[in-house]
Amino acid sequence: MNHLLSIADLSREEVLRLFRLTAALKARQKAGDRGAPLAGRSLALIFEKPSLRTRVTFEVGMVQLGGAAVYLSAQEIGLGVRESIPDVARNLGRWVDIVAARTFRHATVETLAAHAAIPVINGLSDVEHPCQALADFFTLWERGMDPGRIRLAWIGDGNNVCHSLLLLAALLGTPLAVATPPGYAPDPGIQARARALGGRVMLTTDPREAAEGADVLYTDVWISVGQEGEREQRLEAFQRYQLNDRLLGFARPGALVMHCLPAHRGEEVTDSVLDGPQSVVLDQSENRLHAQKAVLLHLLGGGDV
Repeated sequence: MNHLLSIADLSREEVLRLFRLTAALKARQKAGDRGAPLAGRSLALIFEKPSLRTRVTFEVGMVQLGGAAVYLSAQEIGLGVRESIPDVARNLGRWVDIVAARTFRHATVETLAAHAAIPVINGLSDVEHPCQALADFFTLWERGMDPGRIRLAWIGDGNNVCHSLLLLAALLGTPLAVATPPGYAPDPGIQARARALGGRVMLTTDPREAAEGADVLYTDVWISVGQEGEREQRLEAFQRYQLNDRLLGFARPGALVMHCLPAHRGEEVTDSVLDGPQSVVLDQSENRLHAQKAVLLHLLGGGDV
């Protein structure tokens, strides 16, 4: 594992090792341990899209590990416009130890990784969101849930988060039911890759069919950054896919509710579900910090703690 561009860059053993490292780092942070395994190391954050969770968790995580982070907005470096992506990568490789990039095109993070002599982390692209998926499955794992014995249902758009969850569910042996409107299913190539990894994937256009008997219901926004021009079309297509109390009622009693945030309340999810007792969205959000610290430490050779 030299970069983390896709969940497919990981093996099952590496995922479980990252979970154990995440748990150790979280416990140390809660105990007030201020160890600095990455003292003197630096992280560059390249962001073409706005962010709350990804920026804060990477910056704070690097600081908690004893290192430093520098934020670079799209306006500051103009990837591919002011300067070519390979040139940006080569220069950063001379100054910093690792890069996390939040981009529109997945090809951008791939190009950065191809030309940087340092590790590159996909902080989100149009194809995948691997750090989110790691934090999500860690959230279930730390609750003692065996990934091979639970059933996960995705309700909504077959987007980048769904793609990473499909691949990670396949690695961990978790059956995943995906309910999307016609035309919004996950990328066929990602589906094929998940099945090649042993994934048990069920696709449907019926949200009730996906939700029935599920241990976890997961949703995300219907309109992501860059899709604003499709708003009315998407609102009409997804109106049956809202995660509300009625849909939650088809899942197993006590089923957990997940959302990667930010949420468009009243669209893909209702307040009563998002803020209800079965919601673990804030645990997911917190665990982004600890999971990404584990990834940083692993890629920079910090070893186990």
